[in-house]
Order: sequence, then structure tokens, then C-alpha cells
Amino acid sequence: MADLKLTFACATYDRMVPLRTGDVKAEGIDLEFKAIEQAREIFDRMGWNAEFDLSEFSSTEYISRIGRGDRTFVALPVFPSRVFRHSFIFVNRKRVPTPRDLEGKRVGLVLYTQTASLWIRGMLSSEYGVDPSTITWVEGAMRTAGVHGNPKRPDLLKLPKIELNTSSRSLEEMLDVGELDAVVGTRVPACYGRNPDIVRMFPNFREVERDYYTRTKIHPIMHLVAMRREIHEKHPWVAASLFKVLLASKQKALEWLRIEVAPRNMMPWLQADIEEMDEVFGRDPWPYGVEANRPTLEALMRHMVEQHYLAKPVPLGELFVGEG
Repeated sequence: MADLKLTFACATYDRMVPLRTGDVKAEGIDLEFKAIEQAREIFDRMGWNAEFDLSEFSSTEYISRIGRGDRTFVALPVFPSRVFRHSFIFVNRKRVPTPRDLEGKRVGLVLYTQTASLWIRGMLSSEYGVDPSTITWVEGAMRTAGVHGNPKRPDLLKLPKIELNTSSRSLEEMLDVGELDAVVGTRVPACYGRNPDIVRMFPNFREVERDYYTRTKIHPIMHLVAMRREIHEKHPWVAASLFKVLLASKQKALEWLRIEVAPRNMMPWLQADIEEMDEVFGRDPWPYGVEANRPTLEALMRHMVEQHYLAKPVPLGELFVGEG
């Protein structure tokens, strides 16, 4: 019997390289890896047209769909992208000297519903007492004028203060000239390092993020792997095969990372970083599966309820397949 042909769209993360190169293979599946390096492109093509059989996908977009009864996709508890976001809050130091000073200000972000934005608001609220409802959120592309992608937006249950950037400037340009008080998200604005008034909210972000994880066990998840539900229902074995091979691909990438004699990575102090990583996270800094990520997934769900993506939490058992 021929292997089942499936397409998988994902960026070329180190944990996906062994899968893309064929160093690991899924049992019973002929998997075509479609390398697309812009996540927003993947999300838009998958979200609007279910163009791929499975893909990297926004965690908030997926959970929001399930919360409103959309069963187009089912997800594997595999997390291609996860990032601490303290380092991606840039402020005008004269206007925003502390996190609480963000209240009442104009803050740029590419999309209010972007997962990174949700994590930043949730962290600012839970850790520093910031009330996100007092902030005017200005949406637009960070490095060009206009909008960011063409997302299929979740329907928020309560609308925040959102303005669309209709100016001829990008968000980073607006921050530079003083039309915004801060920007948050996934990019370092070009004016950082050039304009002395533009600084990181948390200049010692590595220490702050390490403390945050040590206390909470939250390592923010941005993306998961979504699969068309019709495939799962027609071929229930596929999810377990995919989970197994994605786990094997990550494990192979970790083995390559830990090569000491001739390191495969260009980071000059890689060994010191690995030792710190092991001290903080243990031998697997990037776990897959529900239980290994329960504190993070529960925090994600809590923030989605608090920020009106969902009326109530979605049980984690309704979101993921393939691990058992």
C-alpha cells in the first residue's frame, strides 16, 4: 500500500530541518515539506483556504476557531515557535519610564489578535498590573506603511481601543517621530540604537525572562501545528505518526546543537548558552505534548479569556490529537 501523500507548510526552524532533509521520516506518510519563511503567509493561506494538509499555525487563531465551533482544523501538540516577549517592548523613555506608564498611551502592534501581542498584554497585566483596556492600540505593519497580512481575524467578544494606521509611515517610523509612545510585537524597530529616546522596557530582558520562567514555568507558545480535520477523521493513525516524526526531528536537532568538537551553530558562546539552557529548562528546552506544556497552555487560555477572545476556556483535551 502506497504511503499517504500530505503537504506540510512550515518555516525552516532548526527543529524542522531533519524532517525537511529526510533525516527522519513519518511512518506511512509521504510528507512534502513546503518551506515558507513568513509565518503570516502560511497562516493566511491555511486560514482562508486550508491550502495545506497541515501547517504551522497561530495558536490564538486556532483556539479561537475551536472556541466558536469552527472544526476545520485539529492540532498536534507540537510547537514550532515559542518566544519570551519581554525583549520586544520598545518605548519612548521620556513618556513610558515604567510598565504602568503604558496606560493611557498609544502603542503600535502589527495585529491586536496576534499571539505575540496577546502574550505581551497578558504578561504586562499579570506581572506589572497594567490595564490593557486603557491603551489605544494602533495596528499596522512595523516596517512599511499599511497593514500586516490578510488574517482571518477572531471575533473578539469585547472590542478594545484599536486604530488602524492609515498614515504614510510605518509603526517604527511613527515611534521614531513621536506619534506612538511604544511598539510591541516580534521585531526590533529600526530607530532602536539610533534614537536615544527609544529603549527597551526591559533592558535586562534575559534576566527578567529567566526569572519569569523559573517562577511560572511559562515559555510562551506562538505557533502549533494544525491539520485539516477531514484528514484526521479519515485516517486517525496519521496524527500519531506525525507527532512521532516531529518529535524525532526536534530530538535530532538537539543532538546537532550539542555537537562540541566542531559546533554546527555560529553562536560564539554556544557552549555557555547550552549550559545555561540546561540549568533553566533541563535537557529538553522545547518540549512537545500537553502535560509538559500545561502551565504555558493554561496561561495562554487564561489570557484569551481575559482579553475577550473566548467566553470560557476550551478544555485542552478538545484541542490536541496525536500524543497518546
